[in-house]
Amino acid sequence: MAGSLVPGGIGAHTSCLLVKLGQVVYRLAEERLDQLGMRVRHYSVLQALADNGAMNQLALGAYLRIDPVTMVSTLDDLEALGFAVRTRDPQDRRRYLVDLSDAGQDALAKANAILAELDEQVLSDVPRRSHASLHKQLERLSEGAALPTEFDRVRDHTGSTKRSSAGSPSAGW
Repeated sequence: MAGSLVPGGIGAHTSCLLVKLGQVVYRLAEERLDQLGMRVRHYSVLQALADNGAMNQLALGAYLRIDPVTMVSTLDDLEALGFAVRTRDPQDRRRYLVDLSDAGQDALAKANAILAELDEQVLSDVPRRSHASLHKQLERLSEGAALPTEFDRVRDHTGSTKRSSAGSPSAGW
């Protein structure tokens, strides 16, 4: 079935376009990462560890804005896959440090290649000369003051009564 993903007047709102396109790309990413036994939230944790080195669970969850319950289940999954290891933090034995395993580094490299291919497919209808500009604009939204502040306000307000499930885009992408 061809046609717009965001039909009619709904597409007049940039936020509606972002929501729907985000849902579509999330689903495509989940489908592709599944060949590695991974989900988007698993990829996010592995990439965060590659970017930052070993981190304690609480700091990792805060960095990715993943609630503690989802973080624990995600780390359980990654340990079961052999992609991450948890060890006691020598500075505070009550905490765990999380790090990439060798298998996790290999899986992350494969995941990054899969996601690079997905980027190409997703952006195939946009002129190549516009790809970098679009990426920069999306980075500005992600790193700016307005959207992260508003998201944190809403997330903190809803607390444990959040409406999203652990498998939703808000849980670790």
